[in-house]
Amino acid sequence: MEIRDRIIAATKRVYAAHGFRGATTRLIAIEAGVNEVTLFRTFGSKAALFQELMRDLASSNEVVALPEDPKDPERELTEWCAATLSQMREARSLIRKSIAELEERPDAALSACEGSNCSGQMLMDYTNRLAERGLADPEADSFTAVAMFMSALFGDAMCRELMPDGFPQPVEDAPAKYVRTFMRAVGAKPARVRRIGDAPSRPAATRSRRSAP
Repeated sequence: MEIRDRIIAATKRVYAAHGFRGATTRLIAIEAGVNEVTLFRTFGSKAALFQELMRDLASSNEVVALPEDPKDPERELTEWCAATLSQMREARSLIRKSIAELEERPDAALSACEGSNCSGQMLMDYTNRLAERGLADPEADSFTAVAMFMSALFGDAMCRELMPDGFPQPVEDAPAKYVRTFMRAVGAKPARVRRIGDAPSRPAATRSRRSAP
Protein backbone atom coordinates (compact mmCIF):
# COMPACT_ATOMS: atom_id res chain seq x y z
CA MET A 1 0.00 0.00 0.00
CA GLU A 2 1.33 3.44 -0.94
CA ILE A 3 2.07 5.99 1.77
CA ARG A 4 -0.85 8.16 0.69
CA ASP A 5 -3.29 5.27 0.95
CA ARG A 6 -1.87 4.22 4.32
CA ILE A 7 -2.36 7.72 5.69
CA ILE A 8 -5.92 7.97 4.29
CA ALA A 9 -6.84 4.58 5.81
CA ALA A 10 -5.31 5.60 9.15
CA THR A 11 -7.15 8.94 9.07
CA LYS A 12 -10.45 7.14 8.56
CA ARG A 13 -9.85 4.90 11.59
CA VAL A 14 -8.67 7.74 13.85
CA TYR A 15 -11.50 10.04 12.74
CA ALA A 16 -14.09 7.32 13.41
CA ALA A 17 -12.73 6.98 16.93
CA HIS A 18 -12.02 10.63 17.84
CA GLY A 19 -13.76 12.99 15.42
CA PHE A 20 -12.06 15.84 13.57
CA ARG A 21 -10.74 17.73 16.57
CA GLY A 22 -9.50 14.62 18.35
CA ALA A 23 -7.88 13.20 15.23
CA THR A 24 -4.55 14.96 15.58
CA THR A 25 -1.88 14.62 12.94
CA ARG A 26 0.31 12.94 15.55
CA LEU A 27 -2.27 10.21 16.18
CA ILE A 28 -2.81 9.75 12.46
CA ALA A 29 0.91 9.50 11.78
CA ILE A 30 1.33 6.88 14.51
CA GLU A 31 -1.62 4.89 13.17
CA ALA A 32 -0.20 5.05 9.64
CA GLY A 33 3.31 4.12 10.75
CA VAL A 34 4.87 7.32 9.39
CA ASN A 35 6.16 10.54 10.94
CA GLU A 36 4.29 13.83 10.88
CA VAL A 37 6.79 15.32 8.43
CA THR A 38 5.81 12.67 5.88
CA LEU A 39 2.14 13.36 6.51
CA PHE A 40 2.53 17.09 5.88
CA ARG A 41 4.76 16.54 2.84
CA THR A 42 2.10 14.30 1.36
CA PHE A 43 -0.99 16.41 2.10
CA GLY A 44 0.20 19.84 3.20
CA SER A 45 -2.18 20.30 6.11
CA LYS A 46 -4.69 18.50 8.29
CA ALA A 47 -7.55 20.25 6.49
CA ALA A 48 -6.24 19.10 3.10
CA LEU A 49 -5.83 15.57 4.44
CA PHE A 50 -9.45 15.47 5.56
CA GLN A 51 -10.64 16.86 2.24
CA GLU A 52 -8.86 13.96 0.56
CA LEU A 53 -10.45 11.54 3.02
CA MET A 54 -13.94 12.82 2.21
CA ARG A 55 -13.29 12.62 -1.53
CA ASP A 56 -12.02 9.10 -1.07
CA LEU A 57 -15.10 8.11 0.93
CA ALA A 58 -17.47 9.61 -1.63
CA SER A 59 -15.81 7.83 -4.56
CA SER A 60 -15.23 4.45 -2.93
CA ASN A 61 -18.60 3.84 -1.30
CA GLU A 62 -20.13 0.58 -2.41
CA VAL A 63 -23.83 -0.07 -2.42
CA VAL A 64 -25.65 -3.35 -2.75
CA ALA A 65 -27.26 -3.70 -6.16
CA LEU A 66 -30.88 -4.67 -6.70
CA PRO A 67 -31.79 -6.73 -9.78
CA GLU A 68 -32.49 -4.91 -13.01
CA ASP A 69 -35.15 -7.52 -13.77
CA PRO A 70 -37.10 -8.19 -10.55
CA LYS A 71 -38.37 -11.73 -10.10
CA ASP A 72 -38.97 -12.24 -6.39
CA PRO A 73 -39.38 -8.86 -4.63
CA GLU A 74 -39.59 -10.18 -1.08
CA ARG A 75 -36.45 -12.31 -1.34
CA GLU A 76 -34.50 -9.73 -3.34
CA LEU A 77 -35.41 -6.89 -1.00
CA THR A 78 -34.69 -8.93 2.14
CA GLU A 79 -31.21 -9.87 0.91
CA TRP A 80 -30.58 -6.26 -0.09
CA CYS A 81 -31.87 -4.94 3.24
CA ALA A 82 -29.68 -7.30 5.29
CA ALA A 83 -26.55 -6.41 3.30
CA THR A 84 -27.29 -2.67 3.40
CA LEU A 85 -27.85 -2.74 7.16
CA SER A 86 -24.56 -4.58 7.60
CA GLN A 87 -22.70 -1.92 5.61
CA MET A 88 -24.32 0.88 7.58
CA ARG A 89 -23.37 -0.75 10.87
CA GLU A 90 -19.77 -1.14 9.75
CA ALA A 91 -19.59 2.57 8.95
CA ARG A 92 -21.64 3.86 11.89
CA SER A 93 -18.75 5.25 13.96
CA LEU A 94 -17.59 7.35 11.03
CA ILE A 95 -21.13 8.46 10.23
CA ARG A 96 -21.90 9.34 13.85
CA LYS A 97 -18.79 11.47 14.16
CA SER A 98 -19.60 13.26 10.90
CA ILE A 99 -23.18 13.98 11.96
CA ALA A 100 -21.99 15.26 15.35
CA GLU A 101 -19.84 17.82 13.51
CA LEU A 102 -22.49 18.65 10.89
CA GLU A 103 -22.71 22.38 11.65
CA GLU A 104 -18.94 22.86 11.51
CA ARG A 105 -18.18 20.48 8.65
CA PRO A 106 -21.32 19.80 6.57
CA ASP A 107 -19.35 18.41 3.62
CA ALA A 108 -17.94 15.64 5.80
CA ALA A 109 -21.42 14.54 6.87
CA LEU A 110 -22.64 14.53 3.27
CA SER A 111 -19.68 12.40 2.19
CA ALA A 112 -20.14 9.95 5.05
CA CYS A 113 -23.83 9.50 4.16
CA GLU A 114 -23.28 9.26 0.41
CA GLY A 115 -23.63 5.48 0.41
CA SER A 116 -26.96 5.63 2.22
CA ASN A 117 -28.26 8.29 -0.16
CA CYS A 118 -27.23 6.20 -3.15
CA SER A 119 -28.91 3.12 -1.68
CA GLY A 120 -32.14 5.09 -1.31
CA GLN A 121 -32.06 6.12 -4.96
CA MET A 122 -31.37 2.53 -5.99
CA LEU A 123 -34.35 1.34 -3.96
CA MET A 124 -36.54 4.00 -5.59
CA ASP A 125 -35.48 2.86 -9.05
CA TYR A 126 -36.16 -0.79 -8.15
CA THR A 127 -39.60 0.10 -6.80
CA ASN A 128 -40.41 1.88 -10.05
CA ARG A 129 -39.39 -1.24 -11.97
CA LEU A 130 -41.71 -3.31 -9.80
CA ALA A 131 -44.60 -1.02 -10.70
CA GLU A 132 -43.73 -1.10 -14.39
CA ARG A 133 -43.82 -4.90 -14.35
CA GLY A 134 -47.09 -5.11 -12.48
CA LEU A 135 -45.40 -6.32 -9.28
CA ALA A 136 -46.33 -3.21 -7.26
CA ASP A 137 -49.12 -0.66 -7.18
CA PRO A 138 -48.31 2.19 -9.61
CA GLU A 139 -50.59 4.49 -7.59
CA ALA A 140 -48.76 3.88 -4.30
CA ASP A 141 -46.82 6.72 -2.67
CA SER A 142 -43.48 5.05 -3.37
CA PHE A 143 -41.42 8.14 -2.60
CA THR A 144 -42.71 8.31 0.98
CA ALA A 145 -42.46 4.53 1.40
CA VAL A 146 -38.81 4.54 0.30
CA ALA A 147 -38.02 7.51 2.56
CA MET A 148 -39.57 5.73 5.57
CA PHE A 149 -37.82 2.46 4.74
CA MET A 150 -34.39 4.09 4.45
CA SER A 151 -34.99 6.09 7.63
CA ALA A 152 -35.80 2.85 9.47
CA LEU A 153 -32.60 1.22 8.23
CA PHE A 154 -30.49 4.26 9.10
CA GLY A 155 -32.03 4.54 12.56
CA ASP A 156 -31.54 0.82 13.20
CA ALA A 157 -27.88 0.94 12.15
CA MET A 158 -27.09 4.09 14.13
CA CYS A 159 -29.29 3.81 17.23
CA ARG A 160 -30.28 0.20 17.96
CA GLU A 161 -28.07 -0.15 21.02
CA LEU A 162 -29.00 3.35 22.24
CA MET A 163 -32.79 2.94 21.84
CA PRO A 164 -33.56 -0.76 22.40
CA ASP A 165 -37.28 -0.10 22.90
CA GLY A 166 -37.41 1.49 19.47
CA PHE A 167 -36.06 -1.64 17.79
CA PRO A 168 -37.63 -4.55 19.69
CA GLN A 169 -37.20 -7.13 16.91
CA PRO A 170 -33.96 -9.18 16.97
CA VAL A 171 -31.25 -8.04 14.58
CA GLU A 172 -31.59 -11.15 12.43
CA ASP A 173 -35.36 -10.67 12.05
CA ALA A 174 -35.28 -6.95 11.25
CA PRO A 175 -34.64 -7.12 7.46
CA ALA A 176 -37.61 -9.41 6.77
CA LYS A 177 -39.94 -7.32 8.95
CA TYR A 178 -38.89 -4.04 7.36
CA VAL A 179 -39.33 -5.51 3.89
CA ARG A 180 -42.81 -6.91 4.57
CA THR A 181 -43.96 -3.52 5.84
CA PHE A 182 -42.41 -1.78 2.83
CA MET A 183 -44.03 -4.20 0.39
CA ARG A 184 -47.45 -3.49 1.88
CA ALA A 185 -46.80 0.23 1.55
CA VAL A 186 -46.02 0.02 -2.17
CA GLY A 187 -48.50 -2.75 -2.93
CA ALA A 188 -45.77 -5.19 -3.95
CA LYS A 189 -46.88 -8.67 -4.82
CA PRO A 190 -45.10 -11.87 -3.79
CA ALA A 191 -43.43 -13.88 -6.52
CA ARG A 192 -45.49 -16.57 -8.20
CA VAL A 193 -44.69 -20.12 -7.15
CA ARG A 194 -41.77 -21.26 -9.26
CA ARG A 195 -42.14 -24.26 -11.47
CA ILE A 196 -39.95 -27.28 -10.86
CA GLY A 197 -36.73 -26.87 -12.78
CA ASP A 198 -36.71 -23.07 -12.73
CA ALA A 199 -33.21 -21.76 -12.11
CA PRO A 200 -32.80 -19.73 -8.89
CA SER A 201 -31.93 -16.09 -9.36
CA ARG A 202 -28.49 -14.90 -8.33
CA PRO A 203 -28.03 -12.95 -5.08
CA ALA A 204 -27.53 -9.22 -5.26
CA ALA A 205 -24.01 -8.04 -6.06
CA THR A 206 -22.21 -4.94 -4.90
CA ARG A 207 -21.06 -2.09 -7.05
CA SER A 208 -19.31 1.18 -6.48
CA ARG A 209 -21.16 4.47 -6.23
CA ARG A 210 -19.50 5.56 -9.48
CA SER A 211 -21.38 2.93 -11.42
CA ALA A 212 -24.73 3.45 -9.69
CA PRO A 213 -27.52 4.76 -11.96
